[in-house]
Amino acid sequence: MMHALVDPFQADMVLRALVAGVIAACLCSLVGCWVLLRGNVFLGEAMTHGMLPGVALAALLGISLLIGGLVAALVMAVGVAALGRSSRLSSDTSVGLLLVGMLALGVIVVSRSQSFAVDLTGFLFGDVFAVRTADLVVLATALVLTLGAVIIGHRAFVAVTFDPRKAATLGLRPQLAIPVLTMLMAVAMVASFHVVGTLLVLGLLVAPPAAALAWSRSIPRVMLLSALIGSAAVYLGLLISWYAGTAGGATIAGVAVLIFFASTLLSFGRGNWKRMSVVAASACVVAGCGTGGESPAPAEQPTSAGEDEVVVEGARELDGALTRLVLVDPATGATSVYDAVDEVETSIGSYGPVDGISGDGRFAYLRTGGRTTVVDAGAWTFGHGDHDHYFATEPAEVATLDVPAASVSAVNSIVAVRTPTNATALFDREKLADNVIEAPAGLALSPDVVAVAPYGSRLVTVTAAGRMQVTGDTGTTDLVGECPNPTWAMPTRRAVVFGCDTGAVRVTGGDGDLTVTPAPFPAEAPVERPRRMEHRDRADVFAGVSAGTVWILDSRQRSWTLIPVADAVATNTAGGGTVLVLHRDGTLSAYDVNSRAETARIPLFPDDIPADGAQPVVDLDSDRAYVNNAATREVYEIDYADGLRIARTLRTEVAPGLMVEAGR
Repeated sequence: MMHALVDPFQADMVLRALVAGVIAACLCSLVGCWVLLRGNVFLGEAMTHGMLPGVALAALLGISLLIGGLVAALVMAVGVAALGRSSRLSSDTSVGLLLVGMLALGVIVVSRSQSFAVDLTGFLFGDVFAVRTADLVVLATALVLTLGAVIIGHRAFVAVTFDPRKAATLGLRPQLAIPVLTMLMAVAMVASFHVVGTLLVLGLLVAPPAAALAWSRSIPRVMLLSALIGSAAVYLGLLISWYAGTAGGATIAGVAVLIFFASTLLSFGRGNWKRMSVVAASACVVAGCGTGGESPAPAEQPTSAGEDEVVVEGARELDGALTRLVLVDPATGATSVYDAVDEVETSIGSYGPVDGISGDGRFAYLRTGGRTTVVDAGAWTFGHGDHDHYFATEPAEVATLDVPAASVSAVNSIVAVRTPTNATALFDREKLADNVIEAPAGLALSPDVVAVAPYGSRLVTVTAAGRMQVTGDTGTTDLVGECPNPTWAMPTRRAVVFGCDTGAVRVTGGDGDLTVTPAPFPAEAPVERPRRMEHRDRADVFAGVSAGTVWILDSRQRSWTLIPVADAVATNTAGGGTVLVLHRDGTLSAYDVNSRAETARIPLFPDDIPADGAQPVVDLDSDRAYVNNAATREVYEIDYADGLRIARTLRTEVAPGLMVEAGR
């Protein structure tokens, strides 16, 4: 048995093929990991096809095939990038058109050769058994150079793959990192095509890393495991080719793909063997005990397709949160959505004078007189128990409500719109995107309710008398607690918080009985209180402004911190003991909440901020703050963890007098 596994490699040509294949597998593993993580498989396929005219021209001109293939692959990549920037075509359309064009050009060039069939077969499928010592040197050199580039650029490659915006703000130069990754892809393809050919090189580039991703999430481990899987595919492919008389390159690629499917099945079985056992047992019980009657249909689950899968029709799921800013000119109502990652601004429409704006993490609510225009920012986070799912779709106007929105409080399925007269209207949030304006089923409010905050599938309400209640499918129940004259209501990840005359109250309890915990104002609190509070979406720490004072509420600790700031215009906090304050003179400060001391200040606005008109805001996500300047049509992106560094200045088409953030 051992002789059968070793004997084929006694031949020099097979041994050289094995060495070349292992080097190619290691080279493709280093690059293929990034190809998969960046979702560039289709581009990779197009580049492998796009090499054909370059290789063919090089053969006809008598120059290095590697140089010809590299130039053609880079031309393909540059063409895709150029069409993506200048055309209204989608990236897939651009890649597909260039793929067909380059492949056709390659066939035309090869057809001018005197050995059309042989040359084309060699170009497309390779000849692993014809590898020479010079080819091994080229492969080894490409492997060393690629390994060095991957090690040096690892931090930049990770950032540009998972958060291009952070890569830019950290100074990791994504505009350079992306072309370098494309260059590495081209190098791997060109160096490996002689082993498995232009059509099959994608098998080594994608299949081993895809198989490795089923077993590891660490990028270096995925690369190492992918190299081992690719090397195994080379060995098994050559072994099968020797005994079965099949084409070596095609067999290697086929084995790599088969290993991927086997790895996927094993991984699925590893994570789901208990569930599979239960399903099998249930099937046996049903089969054995069934009476032949018609089984009832299962309950429909329109948004959940599994224990850890959430499906939203018409949207794509993302690996991480996406930041988009809804910008409004309050004078004209001109509205746009700005993608902070791609720096692309999408015009939505113009709605006349806008009195105010509210947001719920996905939708922006523009108060236009006695009505509200709802704009879908096209990015949102779906809380799913102890973890989140992230979605994106195209920004658009989706609905017009017949009530004016003074403030909004929302969860996944319910949105409560509070009017300037303290009336509240409820809407099914999931249906708003389809321009369906409908109240959530089974929930009704009593006439004396003046503040509402959704909490899961229930509503926490406050009446005009300050009495707190919870309303659900089973009716309304009083809570032990009170909130006189409520002014604001906001949900966090695990609670809802109301602002009252006496301080704040926090309501918690999950699916069980709810508990009201008060957070009274400190004794030294000034008479004038903040009318609204801000926070990073779903965070437990809030910040607000009144004349001469910045107020910080840690709702979990039930504690207030007051910082005297004479000229505060806007404030916000992401927790962590720091609050940001925008001053009337156009500067932005950071204060330490515990010591109440200013820790950093930077000039932000070129001039003083006027006291009349819409006031700028400070919107936060997990690592950036955004401040709008309508006068200069700019939005400042601030890295508040790095000394208030101005990471970017975003230029806008709309004068952003009003702004809310969505996606996080």
